[in-house]
Amino acid sequence: MLLAIDVGNTNITFAAFSGKSLVNEWRIATSSTRTAEEYGVWLSNAMSLDGLKLKDINYVIIGTVVPGALFNLKGMCERYFGCKPMVIGEPDVDLGMVPQIDNPKEAGADRLVDSVAAHSKYGGPLIVLDFGTATTLDVVDGEGNYAGGIIAPGVNLSLDALHAAAAKLPRIAVEAPEHVIGKSTLECMQSGIYWGYISMIEGLIKRIRAEYGEELQTVATGGLASLFAKGTDMIDHIDTDLTLTGLVEIFNRNK
Repeated sequence: MLLAIDVGNTNITFAAFSGKSLVNEWRIATSSTRTAEEYGVWLSNAMSLDGLKLKDINYVIIGTVVPGALFNLKGMCERYFGCKPMVIGEPDVDLGMVPQIDNPKEAGADRLVDSVAAHSKYGGPLIVLDFGTATTLDVVDGEGNYAGGIIAPGVNLSLDALHAAAAKLPRIAVEAPEHVIGKSTLECMQSGIYWGYISMIEGLIKRIRAEYGEELQTVATGGLASLFAKGTDMIDHIDTDLTLTGLVEIFNRNK
């Protein structure tokens, strides 16, 4: 069984796969100070609640955008699974694609993994729209190569900044308001976040398509993808497991 570990800025997802089939997944808050033993004990308990054991895991692949968490995750793999994990970005891991940017080392592991997954499932060229800690739009060419993209503040990051900087503005949940023009502070904030991001996304997709010179389909991922897809017809596919799919695809390419 394969354990795919997706280390994001907010959460770490551990997902067990049998072949390409997802068996189960577990999440924990990202922390660079968590030790190998803490990971191992927590994961052992989480797996046991679902009838799985550490010995069921034979292989591990890790994709991380938090370098500080990698050392102890590697230690966990060696101590509790008795294996050296495959790590996205290390020289011996072939992504099966070429990052066509000025400095390929700058590209985040999640963006590369999402690009691999999106092209393998939907073909190309395409745009990968990820609603994460940051909102990113990445372009994948017809051959599956990462061709660059855009990084904007994430939805929840913007909400946190708005609440922190303006004393009278409350912390709110992200919802799709019925009207653009709000009649209360809450409705005004909801409209600004929801329709503001819809407008940004639509505008950026139009500009990317115009600059690229082709009609690119758009694949959205991340926890808020489904909510924002309801407000626009410019998202063609919703795939919340895109990163995990990409990790499995890359593992199989290198196995």
